[in-house]
Formats: sequence, C-alpha cells, structure tokens
Amino acid sequence: MKFLHTADWHIGRKLNGFSLLEEQKDVFEKMLTIAVTQQVDAIVVAGDLYDRSMPSVESVELLNAMMIEMNLEKKFPVLAISGNHDSATRLSTGSPWLEKERFYLYTQLEQVFSPVVIGDTQFFLLPYIEPVHARLYFNDETLVTIPLAMKKIIEEITPLFLPDKHHVLVSHFFVTGALKGESETPLEVGGLSSVSTDMFEVFDYVALGHLHYKDAISQHEKIKYSGSLLKYSLSERNQEKGVRIVTLDETSVSSEFIPITPLRDVSLLREKFTTLVDYDYYQTINREDYIAIELTDKTSIPNALSELRQIYPRLISLERIGEEKVVSDERYEAIEIKKVSPKELIANYFEDVTEEPLTKQQSRWLEEAMIEVRKEK
Repeated sequence: MKFLHTADWHIGRKLNGFSLLEEQKDVFEKMLTIAVTQQVDAIVVAGDLYDRSMPSVESVELLNAMMIEMNLEKKFPVLAISGNHDSATRLSTGSPWLEKERFYLYTQLEQVFSPVVIGDTQFFLLPYIEPVHARLYFNDETLVTIPLAMKKIIEEITPLFLPDKHHVLVSHFFVTGALKGESETPLEVGGLSSVSTDMFEVFDYVALGHLHYKDAISQHEKIKYSGSLLKYSLSERNQEKGVRIVTLDETSVSSEFIPITPLRDVSLLREKFTTLVDYDYYQTINREDYIAIELTDKTSIPNALSELRQIYPRLISLERIGEEKVVSDERYEAIEIKKVSPKELIANYFEDVTEEPLTKQQSRWLEEAMIEVRKEK
C-alpha cells in the first residue's frame, strides 16, 4: 500500500486580509502531480478541508473542483475526515453516493467503526469530535475528556482489525509532544484535549491533521502530521510545506516527505526604512511574496505603511522594533493568562464572583457553549 497523506487545506483562509484561493489552487495541482508521479493507491486528507464552518461560495466551488479532478478525473480513492474548522453537517452532504466513486468523507464518530478497505489496508477514519459526542454515542457520562474518549474508541476499533490487513488511523487531534503554531485553533476544553502517542501503538500508521508543522512529532516513525500545504501565519515562514508518501509492506512502514514550492512565499524583512525603500535593495526581494516588515528605526517614520505598500503590495504586517520599550508586570500577567485554558479562565472568574466553584452540570454547559462558539469561528 502506498498513499499520499495531506491535511489542513483550510480552503478560504485569508492571510491578514489577503485571499489565498489562488495559492491553494496552485498547491493542490502540485500535490496532485505528486500523487500521479508516485502512483499512489489512495489520497488521505486528515481534516480541515475548509477554514470555516460556513465557507464562502468561492471556497465551496474551489473544493468541489479539486475533488472532481482528484477523484472523478484522476480516479484516486479519497479518504477524508472533517476537522475542527469544518462543518460536519455541510461536509457530509451527498456522502452516500460519493462512496460509490470511492470518495469516503467521514464526519461522524460512528463512521470510524466502518473501516474502508483498499487493497491490503484497513483505513479507520475518525473525524474531529468533542468529549460530548463520545458521551452521547457510548451513553457513558465518564467520558469527559478527549483522552478518555479516544481510549474508548480505540478499544472498540481493535476487535475490527482483520489479521491479514494493515491498519491505518486517520484523525484530527493534538497529540502529546507535538509543537503547536499560532495559526492552529486550540483543541482544548479545560486543558485536557491532548492525546498520548501511546494510545496509537496498535496501528501500523496514524495519519494526523490539525498541526501545521510536519515535524510536530519527530520521534515516531508511524505517527505523523503531514503539516499544512501552505504557510498560514508568519510563525510558519521557515517551515517546509508539502505532503507525505506513506508506504506499507509486510514488514515495515516508511514515510517520505515531499516538499512543495508555493506560488507565493511568506517572509520577514527586518531593516531600516531607508534600506527597505532603496531600489537596489528591494530589487533583490521577491516582492510578490507575503511580507511582514519589522522596522529597526529608533524614530517614527511618517506614512511608512503607505509608502512600503507601494513597493511591497502583499505587506501583511508592519511593526516598529527599534523603539525602546518598557515592559511592565502587566505584560507578564498577560503571558501567564495565555497559558491558562479558556475554560479555566471562565471557571476562575465564576468562582471569584460567586465564591462557589462550577458544578459538574455547569461545567458541562460551559463546555458545550465553547464548542458552539468554536463552530462559529
């Protein structure tokens, strides 16, 4: 079995107001070329096809065109799941007849217990879920965290293993030990969302989505993130983007990362204003890239933003770092707050005001409300 592992397409994503649809179409075509050249048996998409639960018309049209080319024209079996950015209901529309074309798009927990068999491999497609979904499905009120839910799910999956097949899990979660970047939405409720890699030992390969950095888990050969196809934040500017080609044989598993060059890159320039507007300097810069600028001048530059935009049309941010800054205790307090989960912040505030902790029922109501809020993002 040889398949292409990709994830986190985020169709419709904007980078500081700039639409990335053109870049997304370009990188998809390059990904598809790799699939054809590598003669893969299937394409796996581990969640976050869209960037929002209510995608724009243009985003829907682009994803539809991509799926038609990949599945109907190139005849690749496609195995995809919904991620935390996707609307499970909207994505699942039409899935019964899509499967007749070997297009498997799973959006509900119960679907993971109906593995897709392609050649010598069973694929278990587990979409993004919250603990409440597991509690309802299993009718088990003890499943209050993602780790507890995942343990129960894998216990139910294991008896479905066919002994003469490879077993691949496709999922969309934050796995313990992985490195998270600023463009990923936190998958946490009460800080208990991460899943240990130890839970996945029963599988021959685990194709993960959610984290955009391909080496977020580097110590495991058979548990991998593919990373996103494009750089979706400045923090990702030094990351290599692409896809994984996974090969399973009788005795081993291998994962080869194949990089993809984007139509436009993301970069950071840290210079004085006079340097940035100097013709000889900016002729050495790819000015079609998405560029963030950090000015090193110690004095304010009037109209700096408008002048720089004339030269760098895709300027995504401008910051002055040359000015002396005073760091107060409030800044440290803000940093500490970032380390606390949203649920903990609300719970602490509730207790400060009422002098009573949240009850178990109130905690569940809060958890469900936070799920609804994330769906709207």
